[in-house]
Amino acid sequence: MSPIRPQAPELPSGLTWVNTDDPPRLAMLRGRVVLVWFWTGDSAQCAAMVPDLAALQARHHDGLCVIGIHCPKYGAQCAPAAVLRAVNRLRIEHPVASDPAFAVWRDYGVGAWPTVAVIDAEGRLAARVAGAGHLGPLDDLVGALLDEAAAQGLRVFESAVPAIRPEPRASLRFPGKLLATERLLYVADSGHDRVLECDHHGRVLRRFGSGHAGFADGAGEEAAFSDPQGLIVHRDQLYVADRGNHAVRSVDLADGSVRTLLGTGVPGYRRPHDSDVHGLAACAPADLAIVGDQLYIAMAGLNQIWQVDLIGRRARVLAGSGALDRVDGIGADAVLAQPSGLAVAQAQLVVADAAASAVRLVRLADGRVTTVVGSGLYAFGDAVGTCAASRLQHPLAVAAGPRGSVFAADSYNDAIKLINLAAAKVSRPEIGYRLNEPSGLSVAAGALWIANTGSHEIVRVDLSDGTARRVAVAD
Repeated sequence: MSPIRPQAPELPSGLTWVNTDDPPRLAMLRGRVVLVWFWTGDSAQCAAMVPDLAALQARHHDGLCVIGIHCPKYGAQCAPAAVLRAVNRLRIEHPVASDPAFAVWRDYGVGAWPTVAVIDAEGRLAARVAGAGHLGPLDDLVGALLDEAAAQGLRVFESAVPAIRPEPRASLRFPGKLLATERLLYVADSGHDRVLECDHHGRVLRRFGSGHAGFADGAGEEAAFSDPQGLIVHRDQLYVADRGNHAVRSVDLADGSVRTLLGTGVPGYRRPHDSDVHGLAACAPADLAIVGDQLYIAMAGLNQIWQVDLIGRRARVLAGSGALDRVDGIGADAVLAQPSGLAVAQAQLVVADAAASAVRLVRLADGRVTTVVGSGLYAFGDAVGTCAASRLQHPLAVAAGPRGSVFAADSYNDAIKLINLAAAKVSRPEIGYRLNEPSGLSVAAGALWIANTGSHEIVRVDLSDGTARRVAVAD
């Protein structure tokens, strides 16, 4: 006899389903195990859940159905089009509904992103699991529930139908970070799992990565990346924050060969203490910076900044306790919130601290963290003026600007903000170009280069007169 479990609430009929015209109903899914997961498109932990859910779906393809409920943190995530972009950026292929009023969240008693509600073959709530990193226990539970249903003669052996509503075809797909030099432009073509080397007109000179998600070293297009992001050049190496592989890779610019500096292909949650980088696991590295022979990593999945000595191949945490918050302090006493962008200014790292909607400074000498803009995890908005009064919404990138200023990609406000560090003021430069979730910035050759991620394009802004134009990146 199966254990007594409460009936799972039916999904409301008024939900907006962003990637299917055939909304699922729990009453029609009897005989299958259903995972209803609650997520938000800005969260690194939610992103880490997507491959686990895909693995579960593949393993239990003849009896498991996965349903996504998007519950937004930010106002910019409420529109169905924004949710669909998040679905496609994360490559989700199960039905997803937008729940901006948190109706289903409340029905299921959810308290955190991500949370998975597990529903048995009779439509009853078997478990509620919060947080990422639970693939093993979820796999065991789904298998046990399917066996239970088969023993009772209830199991329906049927595969779930994929739910796909793709983005328009384009040369780039959700370009993430970019790096401009005086004559070249490197683009993390994240949705195509590759890095492009281009000239300033967008002509592709070389491709690194096969264009298919994977984790493989090798020569040029024989190598494989997964959702590459931050880029930085040091000596003859292009370093890549390979976020989907939870790794940092290096590309030899002489011959195009790709090697892994650190990371194992799966997320790791241990804090390095002067650790050898060989075999060191990482978690969602988002951006990179270089000072001397020291590589700095915005480790978004761990809410930390790591420092790697490229000569000694040793790693340590420069700043961040690992908790998620906005607390200033030195080293591990400071708390960061999904750091996603890095730049260097005046012997300090400038950090786009995305989940805190903040820009922070990290002093290289001792790891002291101070906040320039931002007041807390839920103190976001769109305001300029003094740094204390200004508000951002999930900034994803920063770049050093003229005369000690800093550009910030204010991603969920579809804007660029300019921070004057000396005067402690924030302004919004007029660009004259429609931005859509910008997530990468670089300054070189008299221009600000923008990865206009939501529109799958690169934009160049001339710093002398503010004129902007699309860079036609094409193979």
